[in-house]
Amino acid sequence: MRRNAERFPEDFVFQTSPAEFASLKSQFATSSWGGTRKLPLAFTEHGAIMAAMVLNSPRATEVSVYVVRAFVQLRDALLTHKELAKRLDELESRLERKLATHDQAITGILEAIRQLMAPPEPEKKRRIGFVQND
Repeated sequence: MRRNAERFPEDFVFQTSPAEFASLKSQFATSSWGGTRKLPLAFTEHGAIMAAMVLNSPRATEVSVYVVRAFVQLRDALLTHKELAKRLDELESRLERKLATHDQAITGILEAIRQLMAPPEPEKKRRIGFVQND
């Protein structure tokens, strides 16, 4: 990559952060006491394709095909997740609308129950027997 810098503009390659490098070291069992003095470079999708064109061995060709397929699968997965997220948002808004109408209905039911639970006002009792009007 460093020998063919003209093939790799800034949007084809980037330098990893210290946290990313630490994660890579643990994933690839890289020694913590030796090795690189600079943070490693990583390729973007376009950089990986460009690197595949630079290398000419049969193994490099095989790996480049694998890398291109991996990026295509990654892009498909991202699109699938975007569609899933969109559908979840639609479902959530539909549920919120339904819940709003259900909340109003439940509130009405609770008010009716409270009215039924309230003791009725006592009626004036009529006296039994003959009542004389003056």
